[in-house]
Amino acid sequence: MKKYRFSVIIEQDEDGMYVATVPELKGCHTQAKSFAQLEKRIREAIKLCLSVEKGKLNQNKFIGFHELEVAF
Repeated sequence: MKKYRFSVIIEQDEDGMYVATVPELKGCHTQAKSFAQLEKRIREAIKLCLSVEKGKLNQNKFIGFHELEVAF
């Protein structure tokens, strides 16, 4: 069984729900009320996305996050 490593972006929405997104896998995201539940769900979502990709995965090297402030 091949192992993969993914960067997961975790945010909290205005209702307090945790939202996880995997940028490397198109459409791979989920949400949950607790962080523990979120981790379980994002693992399930990743496995589902990998089964759909069927070997067409190009893993990028994680560099870091950069936050910008923009006046509008």
